[in-house]
Amino acid sequence: MTADLVLSVNGERYPITVDTRETLLDTLRERLGLTGAKKGCDHGQCGACTVLLDGRRVKSCLTLTVTLDGRRVVSVEGLADGDGLHPLQAAFIEHDAFQCGYCTPGQLCSAVGVLAEAAAGWPSAVTPETDPAEGSGIDLDAEEIRERMSGNLCRCGAYVNIVAAIGEVAR
Repeated sequence: MTADLVLSVNGERYPITVDTRETLLDTLRERLGLTGAKKGCDHGQCGACTVLLDGRRVKSCLTLTVTLDGRRVVSVEGLADGDGLHPLQAAFIEHDAFQCGYCTPGQLCSAVGVLAEAAAGWPSAVTPETDPAEGSGIDLDAEEIRERMSGNLCRCGAYVNIVAAIGEVAR
């Protein structure tokens, strides 16, 4: 079966007919030519395919495109502002937060989601309980960043530099 929908990706609208079993990852890569999101495990375990859906991070290999009519998708290709890098992209370069680069697009999209979640006051499993009178600011220290980024694997082991890059932008 197929379905007609309008997919919004990186600020562009794409009228598209998709197989109802097609994943967002396959749509991005095979139909729209946006190859930033990578097919790592195809089971949602590695995070190489992470993109933002209405500002929240999702694993595109587990997300059916047919469910996204009218929703806003941002892939790594949509993070930069014209020729200016997103602050996280610049920090990843400055901190050498990549080695082979395969996981980097997913790491970057996930990191954007982490910053938004923390700014909104969403706790993680390691967030200390705070008094509501103190506000909802979450300190993105190394432990907090590691916990929040735990769904994104780096087979090269660039974790220390990834955490440093995210921490710099969070400050």
